Order: sequence, then C-alpha cells, then structure tokens
Amino acid sequence: MLEEFKPTWMLKSIYNLTPDQIRNNNIKLILTDLDNTLIAWNNPDGTPELKAWLKEMKDAGIPVVVVSNNNEERVKKAVEKFDLPYISRAMKPLKRGINIARKQYDIEPQNIVLVGDQLMTDVLAANRSGIKSILVKPIVESDAWNTKFNRFLENIIKNKMIKKYNIEFKWEIKLND
Repeated sequence: MLEEFKPTWMLKSIYNLTPDQIRNNNIKLILTDLDNTLIAWNNPDGTPELKAWLKEMKDAGIPVVVVSNNNEERVKKAVEKFDLPYISRAMKPLKRGINIARKQYDIEPQNIVLVGDQLMTDVLAANRSGIKSILVKPIVESDAWNTKFNRFLENIIKNKMIKKYNIEFKWEIKLND
C-alpha cells in the first residue's frame, strides 16, 4: 500500500523542471496541481518566475494543464491570466481529472507526468492512473484549512516509507534520470 504514495521524482519546485528534462523522460504532457504547486494558495496572481516557466514550456511545445480539486470558479479565476487549460473538480486521488486530460490530449499514460505538492492527492492519483509523478515542495509553508489534515497524514506515511524502504525525502534541483 505504501508504494502508491511513492513519487517518481521529487523537485524543489515546478520551476526547476525544464523542457530538456521533459523530453529526456519521454513526457509529452504536464499535468499540474494549482495551489502550492503552480501558485501559492493565498496568492493567485503568480510570480514572474511562473510566467517565465510557462512561456518556456509553451515555446518548447509542451502542453501544461492544471488538474485541480478546486471548483470551476476558483480554478478559472486563478488560471485565466496565464491562458492555461484546466480541469476542475478533478477528485484526486481518484483518476477522474487525469483520465479527462488523457482523453483530451490522446496521450498514453507513460508519456504524462503529474506535478503536485501532496502525497495524499497528487502522487496517489498519478500512481493509480499509471502516470509519472513529481512531488514538489509546497510554495508556501502555510496551507488552506482543508489541506492541513492531509499534511498530518502525509507525515505519518513519509515516516513509514522511510522505515520500510529507506527512502530519503530530498528536494532535487533536476530530475534524476
């Protein structure tokens, strides 16, 4: 059961992900969580770093799709200034949002990655869907009220994974091939 929570990779930030790393791992579609992955949950305006990263992916022809558990209004408002496609009410850790994106882009699971800041939703959803996952460090330390419980459970799972698999939860700067 613990294997379902194991990310493919761990990165310090989504902004460390480059087109070369994406291509080298045969990824053709980036799905990303919204809050605390792409933008700070309490700052929907994003940063210059985010805008530069999105431009870099767009220029490289790599589609980026937001897959969020938030409602339509919240996600639309957050991503419209970035001109990003999105799937709201993804219901992660269920496969719903990932399956919708996969069908829309007609891309095989082995060529998709989901980037997110939570084991309990993002990594678990990716693993259940047979796609790669990148766990990123949350952009800000504080969380929305509904995420705090997940973080508590994540710490328990991380400790069990460390003991069972001798895994080191370490934030990398680039994907380890």
